[in-house]
Amino acid sequence: MTLQQEDVAELRGLNVPLDLEEVQTVYLPLARLLHLWTEGLTQMHETTSRFLGEDGPRLPFVIGLAGSVAVGKSTFARVLRTLLSRFEAHPDVALVTTDGFLLPNAELNRRGLMARKGFPESYDRGALLRFVSALKSGRSPVPYPVYSHERYDVIEGGDRALESPDIVIVEGLNVLQSGSGAAFVSDFFDFTVFLDASLSDLRRWYVERFRTLRDTAFRDEANYFHRYASLTDDEIDRTALQIWTDINERNLVENIAPTRERAMLILRKGPDHRVTEVRLRRL
Repeated sequence: MTLQQEDVAELRGLNVPLDLEEVQTVYLPLARLLHLWTEGLTQMHETTSRFLGEDGPRLPFVIGLAGSVAVGKSTFARVLRTLLSRFEAHPDVALVTTDGFLLPNAELNRRGLMARKGFPESYDRGALLRFVSALKSGRSPVPYPVYSHERYDVIEGGDRALESPDIVIVEGLNVLQSGSGAAFVSDFFDFTVFLDASLSDLRRWYVERFRTLRDTAFRDEANYFHRYASLTDDEIDRTALQIWTDINERNLVENIAPTRERAMLILRKGPDHRVTEVRLRRL
């Protein structure tokens, strides 16, 4: 165990409780499992390179993390990233969210997709596919776009780049989705995780988080949702519930939840946001 209480406090997300006990019972065993997978895959790549007489670059271990809005993906990803980076064998662990691959708001408006932001068609899926393909090809640097939740838009010219990372966690709503194309983003993942919870809990968590944001981030006049900062408790709850029902719940039911069984690991959360069930696919 390499985390202290102050580390956990810094990693804790908005309205997502987290303590050392849960880190030790859930996150730490998962980090150890992924560490073993990383070592095994590295050995397999080295064996294959020797067989082919090549001396290619070390390929990163790529983890796909999926789940609904408000399920706590960001907190989960940050904790996992921190734990994995404490292993000497792979100190460089990167975290990339697929929010950066959303089409810019101007393009979403042009296509009439602003009300379906977060749905599969609202992403530049070609760019996301090229990104993970470049990672698993051993290229470096690999640029990726960045998203601002304050602006509610992709940051123009704000690209960052990964420089030969050991492990990359790709976190997003629809990263496990398949379709009719020849290749999918999930084809390039070495391990996949789905964070699951009941629909009623997700709805409640979303409304609670929206109310907290009204009292914090939405107060900033530069925030895209600043217009909600003056709403009463009843008004903010009704607004959040409407947004959840019209957008997030529909996306969950139609697109996100159907990908759950494709994951290698499913973590089920209870009403208090704590993991209550772990389902690991046997190979």
